[in-house]
Amino acid sequence: MILHIEGQIKPYYVQTLCMIFFPGVKFPEGEEPGEEVPEAWITLDEEGSGVRARVVLSVPDEEGKRTTEGVALVPWNAGNGEADRVRKLAAGEAFLEAGREMTGIRPPWGIMTGVRPAKVATELFRAGYTVEEAAAAISRDYLTEPGKGRLAADVSMAESRLITPESRKQCSVYIGIPFCPTRCAYCSFVSYTSPGLLKLIPEYLEALGNDVDGIFSVIRERGLEIASVYIGGGTPTVLNAEQLSFLLARVRKNLDATGARPPEYTLEAGRPDTITPEKMAAAVEGGVTRVSVNPQSLNPEVLAAIGRAHTPELFFEAYRIARDSGVRDINVDLIAGLPADTPESFRYTLDGVAALDPENITVHTFSVKKSSDFRTEGRFDPSSLTAARSVDYAESALRGDGYIPYYMYRQKNTVGNLENVGWAKPGHEGLYNIYMMEEIHSIFGAGAHAVTKLVSEPAPDGSVRIERLFQPKYPYEYLREYREGNSARLTALRTAAREFFTAPGEPEE
Repeated sequence: MILHIEGQIKPYYVQTLCMIFFPGVKFPEGEEPGEEVPEAWITLDEEGSGVRARVVLSVPDEEGKRTTEGVALVPWNAGNGEADRVRKLAAGEAFLEAGREMTGIRPPWGIMTGVRPAKVATELFRAGYTVEEAAAAISRDYLTEPGKGRLAADVSMAESRLITPESRKQCSVYIGIPFCPTRCAYCSFVSYTSPGLLKLIPEYLEALGNDVDGIFSVIRERGLEIASVYIGGGTPTVLNAEQLSFLLARVRKNLDATGARPPEYTLEAGRPDTITPEKMAAAVEGGVTRVSVNPQSLNPEVLAAIGRAHTPELFFEAYRIARDSGVRDINVDLIAGLPADTPESFRYTLDGVAALDPENITVHTFSVKKSSDFRTEGRFDPSSLTAARSVDYAESALRGDGYIPYYMYRQKNTVGNLENVGWAKPGHEGLYNIYMMEEIHSIFGAGAHAVTKLVSEPAPDGSVRIERLFQPKYPYEYLREYREGNSARLTALRTAAREFFTAPGEPEE
């Protein structure tokens, strides 16, 4: 898509507006106009009363190109009165008008893009708004459906109960296992499935163990308390029981050295076809308190379409194994709007999972990842009324079953411009999800493709400083560094942490 922009507004923001109506659209540099190339003209004029925006969309159709137009005038006192935000609201409102006429789509989140909905609600609460007032303000300023404003407000309220001054002084640990038994058609994560690459696992675990020792040593040096540990992937339970025990024992040794156990320790078991009684016994013995068992759907046709190797029956068996293990909390991931799914099928899936009464149910919306099979093959419906009806049903049903929304995020290229929401029984919220998503405290990452994110305590205005340090992306790069005995990365982490957490004017240790 070609963008023509006149006025003070960043091209990236305009791109995110385009993706509300055209998920998966690209913006290649140097693209030439043509009959098959969509274009958008955005013009902003600043007046004494506010910002006037005009948007024209020209998109190919069966008869050549179709053109629609949207206009808006947003006063300078809209939103919080910041000039940049007023410009965004004006451009967004005009784009919304043109996009609706072009596609027939009415985005449930309106023009809210590039910002976490709960963060907007939190800002309003700090300004003295009630839950109802915050929900109404979000719907008014961002042109969202009323229910979305309330969802953002409810998530913010749940987070506020779980985020404490003490939690901001703590840290969490992420440990990555970038291997899977097979690749799902919707996935773009860096994970490895071929037999040749799976043979790297023993050496990878050896390197990972050293990495875990290193990041825990830095945590101890900084005197940080660990709030949560999360072992993710990929699929961590692609490891056999012996390998899993090895990894968990290494983590446990380091946790013991800190003198305390974290209140939450998650193993993202994931694939039902990788879960066995032996692995779950190893998990519980190793201190795991929370596991994910993720069917995504209970529709066999959908499972086949997304490349899953398990059946609905195998999911129920894996869930039974997890429950019988005695682990404290179980999370179940579902995806709304998957190709081949229907609202009726998703309702069957949700009802079947809810009947098991797991502590957490996470409802994702299908996102068109740029390197996924579905994206490259064009197998998705950008507007996806199926996703919208599925997500609406999930919210109604889960609230009725006593679940509360406790964390939420949105992604680019999500069908229907919808959201991902974590639902929990009160008292069983997944803390790591909140700490990571809302940047509450530092996350130390071990393993290929892991990221260490150093986060300061909030300044008086609520802002935080953030510094990211990246591990090698691919397992073979990670292992090459390990084979070479290169300790530079750990030294860099130790130095970065020391400098990051040393107050200005305070002597370094």
